[in-house]
Amino acid sequence: MKQTLITNIGKLIGVTDKPRLCGMEMADINGLDNAYLLIEDGKIAQYGTMDTAPEHADTIIDAKGGIVMPSYCDSHTHIVYAGTRDQEFLDKLHGLSYEEIAKRGGGILNSAQRLHETDEMALYEQSAMRLEEVMRTGTGTIEIKSGYGLTLEDELKMLRVIRRLKESYPTLIKSTLLGAHAVPKEYKGRQDDYVTLVCEQMIPAAAHEGLADFIDVFCDEGFFTVADTDRILTAAAKYGLRPKIHANELANSGGVQIGIKHKALSVDHLERAETPEVQALLASTTMPTGLPGASFFLNIPYAPTRQMVNAGLSVAIASDYNPGSSPCGDMRFIMALACIYMRLLPEEAFNAVTINGAYAMDAHQETGSIAIGKRANLILTKPVPSVAFIPYAHHTPYIEKVFLNGEVL
Repeated sequence: MKQTLITNIGKLIGVTDKPRLCGMEMADINGLDNAYLLIEDGKIAQYGTMDTAPEHADTIIDAKGGIVMPSYCDSHTHIVYAGTRDQEFLDKLHGLSYEEIAKRGGGILNSAQRLHETDEMALYEQSAMRLEEVMRTGTGTIEIKSGYGLTLEDELKMLRVIRRLKESYPTLIKSTLLGAHAVPKEYKGRQDDYVTLVCEQMIPAAAHEGLADFIDVFCDEGFFTVADTDRILTAAAKYGLRPKIHANELANSGGVQIGIKHKALSVDHLERAETPEVQALLASTTMPTGLPGASFFLNIPYAPTRQMVNAGLSVAIASDYNPGSSPCGDMRFIMALACIYMRLLPEEAFNAVTINGAYAMDAHQETGSIAIGKRANLILTKPVPSVAFIPYAHHTPYIEKVFLNGEVL
């Protein structure tokens, strides 16, 4: 049995056995001062105050007063993609909207064409670089979607790349089939036929190969309707794929309500969510997930997470790391955006990107908090004055070490 003992922790935060934190609970970082943490065989074995710390371990790491916290849990990303879309960045600067770029063949369809032209090995190599990037910035649990394939073969290619990432890296990875991300050009005017392809070919094939943990649909204006979404989620349920839904980014689409009807694990984006969506979420177990990186990059409204927390809801925050609307996977910066623009307290933002993010991808049994038996996916910071310093000084180096499964990255 391999043991690693972290001593002289200034503050151990995120200590909870709860599956998620709701409402006022989100303002509590559940901290322990002057602490130690013992890792055994990659999992958290003990923790407590320094006066009760073990005297011996295979490896002893002096935290020197730094914070130890659970690593970030990023519950919504699209990091498997080919190339970049920096030209579209220039298009935005010249005044084109997200919808206008999409109508010109940009956006998701642009990424789909690039992905189609990229072989599986090259796609894996590009995606692995992005995964390594976010691991270095403290992400230890991540959801990765398909959705830039839009054909049976290319969606499966993406999911196989995600599976290979799962097998190659210590990060806890969840995979999502997002065949219903956009309607391909060849199906223009035949959206029902494309929905049939998703239901009758993509879902069974992904399930047969064990490639997907979840199903997702972009249920929004100009993309997939509530009826389309209902049809896809009904088909996915036969294969045990639980939904995670893109909803209310571009309009009040009804995506929240259809997600709740199908017991969605999360509904994400929510920039156009209003009081009826908040009330519907209060009566459900679905996690509302804000994506402030997309709002920042696209200059669109932010999800009303402050109102949601005030109403008593749990809230998760994720990066939406993707080439077109949120080309950033640094969860510390995403926390800063949640504080500055969504008006979350630093403690609320911390819980939104750890335990609540884990819940939003059904990983809270393994990660997201400091609890006995969970994976030792941790961040050790340099000595910092407070938890608020992390999003406040959002580009000042602060990470001393990242641990994944108890091993220093």
